[in-house]
Amino acid sequence: MKITFYGHASLGIEVNDVNILVDPFISANEKASHINIEELKADYILVTHAHQDHILDVEAIAKRTNAVIISNAEIATYYQNKGFEAHPMNHGGHWDFEFGTVKYVVALHSSSFPDGTYGGQPGGFVIEGEHKNIYIAGDTALTYDMQLIPLRTKLDLAILPIGDNFTMGVDDAITASDFVECDKVLGYHFDTFGYIEIDHEEAKRKFFDNDKDLMLLEIGESIEL
Repeated sequence: MKITFYGHASLGIEVNDVNILVDPFISANEKASHINIEELKADYILVTHAHQDHILDVEAIAKRTNAVIISNAEIATYYQNKGFEAHPMNHGGHWDFEFGTVKYVVALHSSSFPDGTYGGQPGGFVIEGEHKNIYIAGDTALTYDMQLIPLRTKLDLAILPIGDNFTMGVDDAITASDFVECDKVLGYHFDTFGYIEIDHEEAKRKFFDNDKDLMLLEIGESIEL
C-alpha cells in the first residue's frame, strides 16, 4: 500500500494497481500548485463529507477517469444525479471492493455542498487491505466512537486531522491514536490556510513524548506500508 499526500486532506492510495483518491482538493490549493490533477489516476474517489475543501476536484477527476465515488448516501446520490457512478454507504456499513474492505465510520463535524445542498452525515473510512489496514478519520473532533475501531480492526496507520479550529488539534489527535490503538499516525488537514497552521516540530515532539510517531509529509511525498 502506497500513500501519497496531495495537500490539505487529499490523499492518493495505491493498492495492488488500484488507484484511490481521497477528498481531492488540489487545484485551488496554492501549496499544491505543482500537482496536476490531469495526471492523477483514480479508479475510486473516497469522499468523507461535502465541504468544498474536500470535494472541489471530484467531478473533474471522475469525469476524466470514470472513477467510482464512494461516500455517504446523500453525497453518492448528489453525484449520481449528475451522471457519475457512485457507491452509497452509511455509518457502520462495510463493503468489499477489489482493493479491500471499506467501513464507513463516525466523524463529528458538519457536511454541506458549496451550493447549500445537504451533504449527509460526515464520516471516516477504515480500509482493510490484503496486508495493511488504515483509518482515514476525515474532518472530525475527538469522539469516543473511535474506540470501536480496534474492536474490529488492528490498524497499521491512522490518518488524523491535526490542524485544530475546524477539527481535532495535535493534543486531541494523540488521544485519538490511543482510542484507535495505533501509534503510527499520518497527520493531515493542516497548514492550508491561517486557521490551521501548526508548529511542525512541536507537533512531532508531542507525539514523540507520548511514544508515538507523527509523520508530516511534504505535498507530493509518499510512504509505503
